[in-house]
Amino acid sequence: MQSDFFEHTKSSEHLPAVPFPLQKLGRGGLGLKISERRLILALGDIVMINAALTVYLLVQGRLSFTGDLLWDRVPWFITLTVMWLIAGTFFDNYDLSRAAKSIESAAMAGSLAMLVGGVYLLTPRLTPFLPDRRLFIFLLPLLAAAFVIFWRAAYANFITQPTFQRRLLIIGAGQSGEALVNALGAKDRREGETAYNIVGFIDDEPDKLNQLVANVPVLGNRYDLLNLARRLQPDEIVVAITHGHLIHPNLFKAVLDCREMGIPITTMAHLYEDLTGRVPVEHAGHDLQVVMPINRPASHRLYLAVRRAIEVVVALLGCLQLLLVIPFVWLANRFSAPGDLFYRQERVGEGGRVFNVIKFRSMIMNAEQGTGAVFAQKNDDRITPVGRFLRKTRLDELPQFWNVLKGEMSLIGPR
Repeated sequence: MQSDFFEHTKSSEHLPAVPFPLQKLGRGGLGLKISERRLILALGDIVMINAALTVYLLVQGRLSFTGDLLWDRVPWFITLTVMWLIAGTFFDNYDLSRAAKSIESAAMAGSLAMLVGGVYLLTPRLTPFLPDRRLFIFLLPLLAAAFVIFWRAAYANFITQPTFQRRLLIIGAGQSGEALVNALGAKDRREGETAYNIVGFIDDEPDKLNQLVANVPVLGNRYDLLNLARRLQPDEIVVAITHGHLIHPNLFKAVLDCREMGIPITTMAHLYEDLTGRVPVEHAGHDLQVVMPINRPASHRLYLAVRRAIEVVVALLGCLQLLLVIPFVWLANRFSAPGDLFYRQERVGEGGRVFNVIKFRSMIMNAEQGTGAVFAQKNDDRITPVGRFLRKTRLDELPQFWNVLKGEMSLIGPR
């Protein structure tokens, strides 16, 4: 079988011409991952709001860069940073498709900055005392909004350019591959709204060769993978085949060779989760991670321990809020749409582990009967009046703090 594979790859050195321009760019771009983009976005936000606090304190003469006074002010900056990250997570402030649109991103982040700035000043003990002059009460929220809006506009205009995109080659042009393309926003080829630029598909079905699937060309089959990887030099290869037993031995060998060339390999489920924060079970591929050489960045144990400690503290606070909200949501649902208080849906976490994510029910009972799990659409008539309010305020996701406390989810989505 190995000899057959190498004979075919040799004969494929001169691939037949395809009616699509092949992207032969070298890996000279930055090719930022989704996680790296979110990190840059969050770090920029943190720098801006702390810069706003610095200016606010300097204007009032309450900050000095020498002596004990500076050290005494450190808790104020830490408190503001923690409040910003919690609020940003709750209000979905790090949606990359939104962050790529300067006006929408600036409006969202600016409003959030004013909210956090106002709440921050009203928080006792861990924040500065309220100023004597009323004008200064509005200064911090306005400064925070101005600084964050400037940063978000800069981010949208620079970091979302194609230079920063990762070129992606997808193995499998079936339902999973097409779902991934749609999630990436590449179906309409909208540059800048995603961290990825799809160069093409690899698929073994002869009828799909040289055709477009979701507006993305099918460039070859499993025998062409290695040569295409050499020619196109993608930043990442995604396996959109959901079950390991469907991996052909020749394809497995080609993927191994691509990995030896230094090209990261990942699964559709993991990338889809990064993009949307959710993974449909039908795309999970429970046994695929055992079969394929999936790349996973090494995480420091100290980082994991600190992250988990923060998650437990935040989750406990969130669960306390949940207990306060439950009676009101139950009463509202009781009169407007009687039925279960909570809604449970299977999701896929780290290592392909399936768990039940918990939300407040926002749709009519048995809304998915006959259709299965279908993502809600705008003006979806299945959503109840109370559910519409819960979704708009994101209160429907409050029960997920229980999932975070159990270790099934992280503060940035399923894991």
